[in-house]
Amino acid sequence: MKYFPESALMQLEFNKIEALLVEHCKTEYARSKAAELRIHTRREYIELELQQSYEYKLLLQQGQYFPNDYALNLSKELKLLGIPGAVLSGEQFMQIRKLAESIQSIFHWFDHDRRLAYPALLKVIADTYYEKTIMQMIDEILDENGTVRDHASEELADIRMGLFRKRNELRRLFDRILSKLNKSGYVADIEEAFLNSRRVVAIFAEHKRQVKGILHGESDTRKTAFIEPEETIELNNEIFSLEHAESREVHRILRDLTAKLSVYASLLKTYHDITGEYDFIRAKAKLAVDINGNFPALHDQAHIHLVQAFHPLLYLYNQKNQKPTIPTNIELNEKNRILVISGPNAGGKTVTLKTVGLLQLMVQAGLLIPVHPNSTLGIFKQIMIHIGDTQSLEFELSTYSSHLKNMKYFIENANGRTLFFIDELGSGSDPNLGGAFAEVILEDLVKKHALGIVTTHYLNLKIMANKTPGIVNGAMTFDEKNLQPLYKLTVGKPGSSYTFSIAERIGLDPALIKRARAMVDDEHFRLDKLLNRTEQDLRDLEQKEKELHKLIKENEKLKKEMEALINKEKHQQQVEMLKQQNRITEDRIAYLKEMERKLKQIIFDWRKAENKNEVIKQMQALLFKQKEKQVNEKVKKKFDSKYIEIGGHAQPGDKVMMKKNHQVGTVKEVRGKKAVVQVGLMPITIELNDLIVVGDKPQEEKVN
Repeated sequence: MKYFPESALMQLEFNKIEALLVEHCKTEYARSKAAELRIHTRREYIELELQQSYEYKLLLQQGQYFPNDYALNLSKELKLLGIPGAVLSGEQFMQIRKLAESIQSIFHWFDHDRRLAYPALLKVIADTYYEKTIMQMIDEILDENGTVRDHASEELADIRMGLFRKRNELRRLFDRILSKLNKSGYVADIEEAFLNSRRVVAIFAEHKRQVKGILHGESDTRKTAFIEPEETIELNNEIFSLEHAESREVHRILRDLTAKLSVYASLLKTYHDITGEYDFIRAKAKLAVDINGNFPALHDQAHIHLVQAFHPLLYLYNQKNQKPTIPTNIELNEKNRILVISGPNAGGKTVTLKTVGLLQLMVQAGLLIPVHPNSTLGIFKQIMIHIGDTQSLEFELSTYSSHLKNMKYFIENANGRTLFFIDELGSGSDPNLGGAFAEVILEDLVKKHALGIVTTHYLNLKIMANKTPGIVNGAMTFDEKNLQPLYKLTVGKPGSSYTFSIAERIGLDPALIKRARAMVDDEHFRLDKLLNRTEQDLRDLEQKEKELHKLIKENEKLKKEMEALINKEKHQQQVEMLKQQNRITEDRIAYLKEMERKLKQIIFDWRKAENKNEVIKQMQALLFKQKEKQVNEKVKKKFDSKYIEIGGHAQPGDKVMMKKNHQVGTVKEVRGKKAVVQVGLMPITIELNDLIVVGDKPQEEKVN
């Protein structure tokens, strides 16, 4: 990406974001990359880096483990590995082994499910492979401490066996000599030591001539002499010779191992870059967690739509001091390409401008940003910025001359992929003349389809933005009652500078304020006052709108609760109806199953029985009962249509129904526990318990 001037990134405080990122890096690779963040202009690069940061952020938030624990900085070792004849130490080989082990863990981490869940993180290792031979070669030669193993070569095994024997022999001989000298009272408190890799005995200085051997040195106080006894000189020489032989053999083995591993120097360099890359991605994810960064949508076109955007540095500062941060909503597109922000000083105009610029740089550098995920950002090829006093002492340029020089560059180089920011456009000159130049500059930038934000106090720019297609007004709101800035951007109207209100707030002499008002052009003063009143009215409307939305939500909630209650009642009625239907169906199914069982039993009996007549009788009885039951049900249905049950004891003259066949008659006589019932022309004697007293149904309830 191109940017103007050279200090543009610093003016937008991008260097502070880089510094925060460096703090999260463990490896030199990641620190180097973070300190010089690349700002991409190709969508595929930006999306990949954002997706990688987002996937790693999910791992951090979910508490999942990713195997990049080692902070490996092996640039020196890998360079040596590629130089013919170089020899790495055992410790250096163990660092390389850690690198191979780390890569092994990363490859194993990406199982089938994780390959699908984290495709962007997988992309880092997509073009390489894991070579298990590297660890095997090292493990064959070195133990876990980086020491060459005894069996690394036959010669080394023989040397170390010889050393073991000679050292044991020396230890036994030395113990005898030390015991003898101790009895003589020659030995000092420290008894023995090693000097020049030789085992020596510590003798009081006044007795050193009584002990035959080689004097290797004396203590600083000259009270102790270190002597190699005559009897151990030959044995010490042999051990010294074997140790040199061991050292030469170990060096040869390490040289051979270095030569063998040099084949994989390029692959190991790739492994080193991979671990550094994952460290860099982890650092970006940790920064995103700190600033509550999210992944906005990307467009190839020049477009900015920020929803609930925060300045990351201001967000961290306020969070540390437990202060709230006011988010910003801004949209720049083909219809509204330039936003002109006006309002009081210290109201947040410059912070808003810097927020948009910094977030755009961060996104194109592959960093998640503190915005709502519904935000959308385009991709720009160049950023131009003019903030603050850019007076140049070197070229003896005034503030306004420097301002015009920058504007000249803007006009000559701006295009449809340019994002620009101008703080206090036209300042530093006569307001009328500076304002005229500012209008011309804005008109030209609109024609070139550049997108940008301009802050100003000039009234003519506010009027111009209101009537020029492609330019839109914006105002930083101000609480005139409490004389406090609200740091909130309102798009669509210009803002007042609140010059006199702020003067009153700081306690300026009212007489001076009155005189100043009298000197201001009446039209200008009335317009500024109108802007004040409009802004306050708008704030009142916003408050009422919030209250109205709250009431609407409450009504919607009550409506949903009522609908849910009605639906629940309907559902219960339907359930009750289905229960009744199911009860009838269940009885019918139970009856049919019983009939099926009985018929199957009859068929079974038919096959086995010798006397078929008995089976036929069973079948007839079953069918007769069924027919009788159907007849009884028909009679009962007819009875139910004409009569109702009354109950009680039957008396002469009562209408009664017989329980067995549902026939209705009149009681003529009662004889003890029996009654004579007239049914049609025929009297029937029947038990009183088998009768139910009934009465005629009212006429209106009869079923036709």
